[in-house]
Amino acid sequence: MPKLIRITTVPLSLKLLLAGQMKFMKDAGWEVLMVSADGREIGEVTRREGCAHHVIPFTRKITPFHDLYCLWLLFLLFRKEKPDIVHSHTPKAGLLAMIAAKLAGVKIKIHTVAGMPYMVADKGKKKLLIAMEKLTFRWADEVWPNSYSLKEFMQKEGLLDDSKVKVIGNGSSNGVDLERFNRNALAENHLIAATIRITPSENDFLILAVGRLVRDKGVEELVEAFLKSKVSKYGKLVLLGSFEQKLNPIKDDIIRKIQDHPRIVQVEWTDHVAHYFALADVLVHASHREGFPNVILEAGAMQVPVICSDIIGNIDLITNRETGLVYPVKNVEILKDALEFAFVKRDYMQQLADNLYHKVKEKFGRENMHHLILENYSRLLEVNSKNENL
Repeated sequence: MPKLIRITTVPLSLKLLLAGQMKFMKDAGWEVLMVSADGREIGEVTRREGCAHHVIPFTRKITPFHDLYCLWLLFLLFRKEKPDIVHSHTPKAGLLAMIAAKLAGVKIKIHTVAGMPYMVADKGKKKLLIAMEKLTFRWADEVWPNSYSLKEFMQKEGLLDDSKVKVIGNGSSNGVDLERFNRNALAENHLIAATIRITPSENDFLILAVGRLVRDKGVEELVEAFLKSKVSKYGKLVLLGSFEQKLNPIKDDIIRKIQDHPRIVQVEWTDHVAHYFALADVLVHASHREGFPNVILEAGAMQVPVICSDIIGNIDLITNRETGLVYPVKNVEILKDALEFAFVKRDYMQQLADNLYHKVKEKFGRENMHHLILENYSRLLEVNSKNENL
C-alpha cells in the first residue's frame, strides 16, 4: 500500500481547498496522512476524509526560528513515516515540506501552486518571497500550478526548470463538487437562514463576493465601486467572509463603510456557500492575485453571472462577454460600469452564466480531477520504481 502525506499550512485549506481528495486516495488503496497546523477544523476534516492528521505548528507569517523548528519536526515525521509521496499546498507548507522531504530522502515530492503572494508584495518583501518560491521549486520533483496562465507566468519569471511544471487536467486544485453546488440540491432551511441574514427586499439586486475580507481580494475597490454606482440605490452588496486584519488589512474607512452602510451586508464564513450563490444576481471576484479561483467555479456550477478582474486564474475561466465580464484589476470606475451593466442587462448576463455553467460542468468536475491526480501519483510511482531498478 503506497503512502501519501498531504500538507497545508492550516487545516482550513484541507477542509476547503482539498475537500474529498484524501478520502478518494484512501478509497483507491493509499495510506494517507494529513498534516497542518492545529485548528478547529481538524476534527471535521479527519471524520470527513477518514484519514489521520498530524499537527505541525506552522505559522502563516515569516517566523524564521519557529520555521526551522517546524522544518525539524517535518524531517522527523518523514523519517518515521517513510512516505512514497509528499504533496504540499500553500506557500509556507510547501517551502518547509519540500526541504524536509528532500533531506529525509523522500523519493517523490510534489508542490501545488495556487497563487503567488509576491505578485502583490511591496519591493522589500518581494525579493524574499521570490527566493522562497524558487527554493520550494528547486527541492520539488514536480510543481503543479493550478492554472495554465499561472504556469506561463512562472515560466516567464524563470522561477524553475520547465521540465518540472505540469498542470493537471484543465486546471484547478480540486475541481468543483457538482452535487453540492447544484440548485436542485439546496436545503430549504439553509436557504431561509441565508435570506434572513441578507434581509433583501423584494426587488433588491444582490451582488455577492465570497472570500477572505483582505486587501488582496479587491474588497476595497469593490466597496468603492458599489457605493459610486447607481446599483447601490436598488441592491445590496453581500460580503461572505471574515476579516483578517493582521495579515492583509483593509483600510479603516472601508471597514466602517462595510459595517455602517445599510446596503452592505457582511456575513461571517459559512459552509453553506451554495445557498448564498442561489440568492445572488451576480458574483464579483475582484481579487488582485489568484492561481485558479474556486469561487468562480462554484458560481459557474450555480449558474450565477460573474464579473471578475483580469488576473491570472480568473482569465482561465472567464472570457469577456463570453462567460462573464472582465475588467482591469483595481480599476474602480470600470468595475462600477460593469455593476451597472449587469444590473440593466440581466438577460444578457444570464446567457453568459449559462455558457460558464456548461464549461464548468464539462471540464472541472471534482471526481474527474481526483482521478487525474491519482493517475499522476501512479505515473510518478512507476517512474521512480523504474529508476530504482536501473
